Amino acid sequence: MKVLIADKLSETVSSSLQSLGLDVESRPELSAEDIPEALDGVGVLIVRSTRVSAAAMERANNLAIVIRAGAGVNTIDLPSASARGIYVTNCPGKNTAAVAELAVGLLIAADRQIVDATITLREGSWQKKRFGAARGLRGRTLGILGFGAIGQAVAARAAGLGMEICAWSRSLSSEAEHDFGIEVVDSPIEVARKSDAVSVHLALCEETRSLLDEDFFAALKPGAIFINTARGELVDTPALLDALETKQLRVGLDVFEEEPSGGTADFTQTNLARSIVCTPHIGASTGEASEAIAAEVVHIVDVYLKTGHPPVAVNLCARSHAACHLVVRHYNRVGVLAGILDGLRSQEINVEAMDNVIFEGEHAACCTLLLSKEPSAKFITSLKAEEAILHVALRRE
Repeated sequence: MKVLIADKLSETVSSSLQSLGLDVESRPELSAEDIPEALDGVGVLIVRSTRVSAAAMERANNLAIVIRAGAGVNTIDLPSASARGIYVTNCPGKNTAAVAELAVGLLIAADRQIVDATITLREGSWQKKRFGAARGLRGRTLGILGFGAIGQAVAARAAGLGMEICAWSRSLSSEAEHDFGIEVVDSPIEVARKSDAVSVHLALCEETRSLLDEDFFAALKPGAIFINTARGELVDTPALLDALETKQLRVGLDVFEEEPSGGTADFTQTNLARSIVCTPHIGASTGEASEAIAAEVVHIVDVYLKTGHPPVAVNLCARSHAACHLVVRHYNRVGVLAGILDGLRSQEINVEAMDNVIFEGEHAACCTLLLSKEPSAKFITSLKAEEAILHVALRRE
């Protein structure tokens, strides 16, 4: 199988995949526009920040799996991949420490105006009076939007700074108050009202796009700190710009709306950059995170080669509309499953999922089929009469 690595990753990825007997091509210089032409014969595509478009999916006749060497998959056209039966998988949790560290670094830098102080010193100007007016973080409240692995890691680090924590997430229950020692609130607006600083760690989807809008920034306290190391599209940028001026916010951003996708490019949002502390989407870019992601990428490919499906896939159907499970225990003989499938096809029943396990000794097996509709009683009776079939059970959904 041919593997294309279309971003700069740890060198261990290429060497480890080659040790699995794969044909590996590393082309980190490829752009999103170049990807479709480069996919001839490729079965596994590995990307980090490079976009994978619908056009790429349509051109990739052999492509079976796209691996995002990171957490988010918003740079990959999931509907097109799903329509062609291409697995999309990622490496969640492997960059948790790196992103959390940068978020806290931006938080401190925004509070202490470290960047502006550095620039004035480089320009030969000593302004201790101006930059010695920070409020400090101890005893202040940090609001966290999104309380997955990264949000939790930020909370732990902020608690170490003596901060109080409140949080909101769509899946966060009141039990988290006891489990994590935080205050759970009902909405992003409530987080804004309660917090002296807010750090964003939400996933990007249609429900969260531009979630942090004019109303959110209006609810922030004057002079509050706002940190975003998640996705730029979560923020209504004009509303943020207005709040910078009207509420004197201190802002730290690692991500931007319509940011460049490559490692080197022109950056046009210089007016915003001049007013904040900012970095060019480097949250996951540490040596520790790079090696952890590299190991996970190799693990995903290894599992896929051995089982035919990856350990994590983000574009599988969340809930099937299947009508029933058919469970057949049978002798492990040639043609048994083929006969079952032929019978289902004759009734125009689609098999939506199938799993066949072999027992020790290889004499018997058990096949579980998820079916689009319930087979006839006559078909079930005919299965039970087969000499090679030990038991048949039908469970309705």
